[in-house]
Amino acid sequence: MEITDFSLDLFSLEGRTAVVTGGNTGLGRAFSLALAKAGANVFVAGLADDDGTTRRLIEAEGREYAFLEADIARRGVPAEVVAACVERFGSLDVLVNSAGIALLDDVDAFDRDKWDPMIAVNLTAPFELAHEASRVMRSQGRGKIINIASLFAFLGGKQSPAYAATKAGIVGFTKAYCDELAADGIQVNAIAPGYFATAITAATRSDPEASRRILEHIPAERWGDPADLMGATVFLASRASDYVNGHVLVVDGGYLVR
Repeated sequence: MEITDFSLDLFSLEGRTAVVTGGNTGLGRAFSLALAKAGANVFVAGLADDDGTTRRLIEAEGREYAFLEADIARRGVPAEVVAACVERFGSLDVLVNSAGIALLDDVDAFDRDKWDPMIAVNLTAPFELAHEASRVMRSQGRGKIINIASLFAFLGGKQSPAYAATKAGIVGFTKAYCDELAADGIQVNAIAPGYFATAITAATRSDPEASRRILEHIPAERWGDPADLMGATVFLASRASDYVNGHVLVVDGGYLVR
């Protein structure tokens, strides 16, 4: 592509279909809505649909919304998700591995009962979903896989050995899949959110001392809003990022700088 060929149309997802796991709650809803605003139909897989809010937001953009009740941590379920999406929309162009859980506890109390489900949801399920989605994408000659990492992939964190391990694993997995799939026209990247104002962080944000410690570490001097992730999502899902591969895009208000 010549520089004179560049157009904002490269950011359009018109005619594309995206699967977003956990795409009707928390940050996942922001990912889903961003893709819909850019033109994509959205297929959400999760444990339960919401009260209709996500459907209304996406359909208000003139896009289609489909939901599949699915426990992606169960072996074989990711294949069912991919097959259901292709049956419903005829293609799978973007996969956002957004669903995740965070079980916290002190080292002495953090045992296999907490470790195993986090590995299953946060790492094994994204692997199996990407494995199945890449088959479809290879047949199409294009595709975008966006894994959701975290600052904890780089920093570790108290009471979160499994969370840090899974997010560091997501980074390594992203790079490995990029190395194999790039030649097939598939880009595999990750977004690493920083500290965001969601239900998961409500307790920390309501604790003045804990919130102050975090904000002092963020040059932007505020918690992230889910909307702050939408631009990064559209970029990595669109043709505008066709030469961006194996990258971890940190969206943290500058946290890592300090």
